[in-house]
Amino acid sequence: MEAFVALFLTTFALVLGAAVADPDLLQDICVADLSSGVKVNGFPCKNPSSVGADDFFFAGLAKPGFTNNTLGSLVTGANVEKIPGLNTLGVSLSRIDYAPGGLNPPHTHPRATEIVFVLEGELEVGFITTSNVLISKSIRKGEIFVFPKGLVHFQKNIGMMPASVIAAFNSQLPGTQSLAATLFAATPTVPDDVLSKAFQIGTKQVQKIKSRLAPKK
Repeated sequence: MEAFVALFLTTFALVLGAAVADPDLLQDICVADLSSGVKVNGFPCKNPSSVGADDFFFAGLAKPGFTNNTLGSLVTGANVEKIPGLNTLGVSLSRIDYAPGGLNPPHTHPRATEIVFVLEGELEVGFITTSNVLISKSIRKGEIFVFPKGLVHFQKNIGMMPASVIAAFNSQLPGTQSLAATLFAATPTVPDDVLSKAFQIGTKQVQKIKSRLAPKK
């Protein structure tokens, strides 16, 4: 009898645990109320009576972005902050433009896998596994490459002409951490001795890198 009771309780606990989360949406839409002061994992919903087509529309990926910066690249996001209708839907896009030689530097998306489709040009792309193995490939117009969730990755234009991609994510707000900026331009700053020991360089070199990556005022 005791064994039966134990089995029943274990089964009940497993069923209850599986029922805690709803795998599907409980409503047709939940357009983000970006002005709300309520803090939730995502955004609270607008009143459906105030929802319109513009909540599901964004024209910002139609034209190339300006790449005249130190990296020679520009990421234009189309996430829930730009398209409130993406709230709770688990998808978003970005357009990335690259000048010749332009680089989207090593970075991660902590909340999403990324897949890129090349619109124009030729890129060297790659990601690094947790075993420190580099998986890389040259890709051209019409080709696709996938960057697994959370892994460090990059893209570099290796052609003589501008290049561009459309990137898709399985998150409404995938987040981005650029390694160099995260470590050398954090606020408050990461202590010099931590970076010096981690990268096996002198503190003067650390300070020089920090000064170059400091946000422009």
